[in-house]
Amino acid sequence: MTSQNPEQYILITGAGGFIGQELATSLLASAPNIRLVLADVFTPPNPDASRITSVTADLTKSSAVDTLLGSQKWRACYLLHGIMSGGAEANLELGLAVNVDSHRFVLDYLRRNQPGVVVVFPSSLAIYGPPDASNPVISEKTIPIPQSSYGAEKLIVETLVNDYSRRGLIDGRVCRLPTVIVRPGAPSAAASSFASGIIREPLKGEPSVLPVSKDLEMWVCSPQTVVRNLVAIKDVPAEQFGIGRGRAVNLPGQTVNVGQILDALKEVGGQKALDLVEEVRDVKVEAIVASWPARFDISLAKSLGMSPDISLKEEVRSFAESLKR
Repeated sequence: MTSQNPEQYILITGAGGFIGQELATSLLASAPNIRLVLADVFTPPNPDASRITSVTADLTKSSAVDTLLGSQKWRACYLLHGIMSGGAEANLELGLAVNVDSHRFVLDYLRRNQPGVVVVFPSSLAIYGPPDASNPVISEKTIPIPQSSYGAEKLIVETLVNDYSRRGLIDGRVCRLPTVIVRPGAPSAAASSFASGIIREPLKGEPSVLPVSKDLEMWVCSPQTVVRNLVAIKDVPAEQFGIGRGRAVNLPGQTVNVGQILDALKEVGGQKALDLVEEVRDVKVEAIVASWPARFDISLAKSLGMSPDISLKEEVRSFAESLKR
C-alpha cells in the first residue's frame, strides 16, 4: 500500500455469526486497503485469507482482550459479540460476563491505549420498554426502561460508550438494531429467533413453531440493510451526532405484525410452506418480545445517511433466492 492509501485495520468481535460474516464481506468490498481481524470464541470462517486474520478469543478474560487488541492499531472496532436475549434471560451470570464485563474490558483497553478510535456497538431495541399507548413512536430521546436482562445489559454498555465518547476517550457509535430477518443458519437463543424461523425453515421444507400471537407487532429489518448501515456508520463525522445528544441512533426498519410475516411467507413459498408453521404459544417468549417497541422515529438515522429498509416481501424473496443459490 502507498502512503496515500495506507492499510486500515478493523476488528470485528463475535465475527463467527451471520451478521459478522456479512459485515466482513461488505467492509472488504468497501475499500481495497481494509484489513480485518475476526474474533470469536471459536475461529471464525475466513472468506479472504489475503486480507483477513481469524482468531479465537474469550473476551470475558482481560488477558485475552489485551492480546487481541494489542495486535494492531485499529481504524475501527465493531463489538458484535454477546449472548442473545433468550440466553441472557436464562443465565444472568453468563449474560453479565459476556454482555457487560467483556465489553468493559474492550472499551477500557481502547481508551487507555488507542484513544479516539472509532467503536461501533450494535445495541438493540430491547433497551426500551413497552411504549406509552398515547405516544407509541420511539425516538432516541425516549427514556429506556428495559424489560429483560439482555436489554439492561445492552443499555449499560451504551452508557459506557456514550460517556467515554463524551470524554473524548473513544469515538463511539451505538446502533440500536431492529429484529433482523431473515437470518440463515440454525435457530439462536434470541427470543425473536422465531421471526426468522417461521420463514427460514418452511422455505427449506422443514416445520417451524410460532410461539406468539399473529397480532404481535415487531420492528424488523433485512440483514442487507443492517449490514449496509453498520458499514456506513463508521465514517459518519463525530460532530454530526451533536453535542449533548449522545451517540445512539435507532437504525431504520419497518413495523410489521407476525401475520404479515406469514402472509409474505405464503406469497413467496405458497400454502405448502405456510402449512409447516405450527402455532404453539410460549408466554415467556411472547412477554419478552411484546415488551419491545415496534414503531420508531428514524429521522436521526436519515440525517446521518443511513439507508431505508427494503419491503418485507423483498426480504423473504431474497432469502428464498439465496436458498436456490
